[in-house]
Amino acid sequence: MEISSVDLKRCTLVRLSGRIDGSVTPELGSQLREIMDSGRYKIVINMSGVSYTSSAALRELINAWKSCRRWNRGDLRLAEVSPAVDKVLELTGLKTQIDTFTTEAEAVGSF
Repeated sequence: MEISSVDLKRCTLVRLSGRIDGSVTPELGSQLREIMDSGRYKIVINMSGVSYTSSAALRELINAWKSCRRWNRGDLRLAEVSPAVDKVLELTGLKTQIDTFTTEAEAVGSF
């Protein structure tokens, strides 16, 4: 898994690629916590390069989503979700909770 993040004017853009399984989710969680600890609670995660996501990765996304939305500070949004990950979000019911966008520009512009 590869993680990169960029602070934009409206939000922080996080780009993920590769497989997000139990061995790399602690790294994902610490990266997201680091962003929120710096006071940035508007986060867009581009998942176009993600081929697989485990339940541990979903747990980290849910935790970050809850932390961002607490006290109306911000939100977490997903962009360019691959079909395999989109199916997982649909089956778990997260697609109705976390906003997903077809392009990165739409997701960033939604803030």
